[in-house]
Amino acid sequence: MDENTLWTAVQARDDNKDGHFYYAVTSTGVFCRPSCPSRRPHRDRVRFFSDSKAAQAAGFRPCLRCRPLEKPLEAVADFIHAHLDDRLTLQSLAGVAGLSPSHFQKRFTKEFGMSPAEYIRAHRAERLKSGLRDGSSVTDSMLDAGYGSTSRLYEHGAAALGMTPREYRAAGRGLRIRYSTFETSLGWTLAAATGRGLCRVAFGDGAEALERELQDEFANAFLVREDLPEYVPAIRSLADGERRASRLPLDVRGTAFQMRVWRELQSIPAGETRSYREVAAAIGNPAATRAVARACATNAVAVVVPCHRVVRTGGELGGYRWGVGRKEKLLASEHR
Repeated sequence: MDENTLWTAVQARDDNKDGHFYYAVTSTGVFCRPSCPSRRPHRDRVRFFSDSKAAQAAGFRPCLRCRPLEKPLEAVADFIHAHLDDRLTLQSLAGVAGLSPSHFQKRFTKEFGMSPAEYIRAHRAERLKSGLRDGSSVTDSMLDAGYGSTSRLYEHGAAALGMTPREYRAAGRGLRIRYSTFETSLGWTLAAATGRGLCRVAFGDGAEALERELQDEFANAFLVREDLPEYVPAIRSLADGERRASRLPLDVRGTAFQMRVWRELQSIPAGETRSYREVAAAIGNPAATRAVARACATNAVAVVVPCHRVVRTGGELGGYRWGVGRKEKLLASEHR
C-alpha cells in the first residue's frame, strides 16, 4: 500500500490493518498499531514500517496504549488450531500473546465469548468429530485432536459428542431419522426424530444450514423429510415460552453424567432459572459446575431439554449453543 492509503487506515483506526503495518510518531518516539485509540498526530510527524522490528531498529519504542508488540488474539487462536495436539496452558498462550495470564484470559474471553480453556475444548471436539466422520479410527482421531489418553477422550470427548466416540463414528448407521425444518419465534428450527423420539432440535439462520448439520452428524442414517405433526406444534409452543407444552419423547445419547444433568434440566419449571452450581448440587455432585456447563453446551434438543434455564451465579445469562439472544428471548417469554 502507498503511504496515502496507510495514512487513511490510521485516521480510520482500521483494526483490519493491525499486523499489516505500524506507524511511528517522531515527536513522541513511539510506534503504534493502525487502530491505536490515541489522538492522531500531524501527518508530517508520521513514519510507516512494515513490521515492529523495523520500527524498533529505527529507535522507536512501543506505545503503551495499543501495545503493538502483543500479537492480535486471532493469531493466538491460529496458534491454538495449529497446536491442538500439544499441552496448551494459560501461561503458554499468554506468552504467545505477549500478555500476563490474567490480562490474556480477560481479553480472550471478551473477544471470543469463551475462556481459552473452553475454546480449546470446543476445537478439540470439532477435530475429533471431523476425524470420526471421515472414517479415521477412534485412536487416530483421539491423538489428532489432542486427547492424550483414552481416559481424557472418554471424559471430555464423549461429553462433547453426546455419545461414545465409537457410537459417533457409526454416524447413525441403520437409523431412519425423520426431520422437518420450519420457522418459530426464534427463527429457523429443525426437529429430527427416530422411532423412539426426538434426537435433535436446533435453531439456525436458515433451513439449508440446519439440514447440512444434521447430515454431518448422522451421515450414515436414512434421512426422510416429513412434517412431524406430533412434534412441531409442541416445539413451536416451547419456543414461544408456553408453560403448558407437553413433555416430548426423546432419543438422545450421552454419558451417565450428561443424562443426569439433562433430566435435572427438565425438572426446572418454565419461568425459573438455576445456576450451574445449583444444578451440580441437585445431581449430587456440587464440585462439577464446569462439567454441568459442558453438558448444557452439548444438549442436542433445544427447548425440549431446557438448558436455556441455566445461568451463571449472580444471574448473568452465560453462553448458549444457539445464541445468547435466543436464550434471553426464551427466558423473557417464559417469565411473562
